[in-house]
Amino acid sequence: MWHLVLNRRGRLTHDRKGFSGKLRTQLKRSGILKMAITGAGTTPDDDDHGEPFVLRATKIAAVVALYWFISITMVFLNSYLLDNKDLNAPLFVTFYQCLVSVGLCGFMQLLSTIKPGLVDVPSVNFELKTSREVLPLSIVFIGMITFNNLCLKYVGVAFYTIGRSLSTVFNVLLSFIILKQSTSLQALVCCGIILGGFWLGVDQEGVAGSLSWSGVFFGVLASACVSLNAIYTKKVMPAVDGSIWKLTYYNNINACVLFIPLILVFGELGRLSSFNRLDDLKFWGMMTLGGVFGFAIGYVTGLQIKFTSPLTHNVSGTAKACAQTVIAVVYNASSKSVLWWTSNMMVLGGSSAYTWVKSREMQKTSRKEPQEPDREKLLQGEKGDAGV
Repeated sequence: MWHLVLNRRGRLTHDRKGFSGKLRTQLKRSGILKMAITGAGTTPDDDDHGEPFVLRATKIAAVVALYWFISITMVFLNSYLLDNKDLNAPLFVTFYQCLVSVGLCGFMQLLSTIKPGLVDVPSVNFELKTSREVLPLSIVFIGMITFNNLCLKYVGVAFYTIGRSLSTVFNVLLSFIILKQSTSLQALVCCGIILGGFWLGVDQEGVAGSLSWSGVFFGVLASACVSLNAIYTKKVMPAVDGSIWKLTYYNNINACVLFIPLILVFGELGRLSSFNRLDDLKFWGMMTLGGVFGFAIGYVTGLQIKFTSPLTHNVSGTAKACAQTVIAVVYNASSKSVLWWTSNMMVLGGSSAYTWVKSREMQKTSRKEPQEPDREKLLQGEKGDAGV
């Protein structure tokens, strides 16, 4: 039977498959959006509804543990690759990781075609027009991952949390400048705590004689790019039909192309030609593993949000950063002052408090919003699906 339905442009069209199935899908999307706004951990349509508490808690613990393992391992693995004294080519390392991500995207699509029940990945056909529309985000994306790696190269894992701690501050600043969004006093206080922790951490690193101003500089740039990446992601989502998977595919392809001239300009091709381990399988194995973990972090991040909530994910990320710092200090047998640890606690505490404040503000906003007609909700569900 044919049904009249409202498409994304607000026009009535025919739907042979039936409206009821699409209605259920869109209502489920609205439930997910509500979870993201309110910070609730579950939706009425959760597949694990009615599961025993022990089983549900075990699943959540396993997902959080997987996120911690992949995230911490990726940071240490990148630090190992970038600390290679024989190869000073951070752009090439980053380029290769993007190349691995493109290969994994293709492999997952192929696997989804062969075994549709095992992996559910939408098929993506490369289009030059879409690639051009995603290009502004890809430029910011290149800056983000490159400056992240350069910061890690110069400061190491122990100071990495401090060096990359200003993302929240840049979120507030750029949201005001670009999006004209104001920020509450409580959120500004949290940003002040983060800035204080950053300043104290830099000061204590200088006192210890291990401060790298290059690392600090790249860390600040990386923080700014992380914030810009979030803003531009929202802008280009319509170009990829709100698909995070499609965005990842185009972003990494664009990055691979853009990295080639950068590698040539900064003379890394010459360093590669003189590198004596180009035929070493262990070297390429570690490089490939770094790309696999870089690809996997996006998946496990979404998985943790799905099984917990956006707020819990941020708290988990903060706790993970704390554990990561402790592991790095113990592994390197370093001795840090009380003020150095205080700076880390200020940064992590300020970040957690900011997440909590923004979550409360979003909950209040969602309660004040009037109820809209079902048709409006369906349209919003389609637009908001990009951010899930």
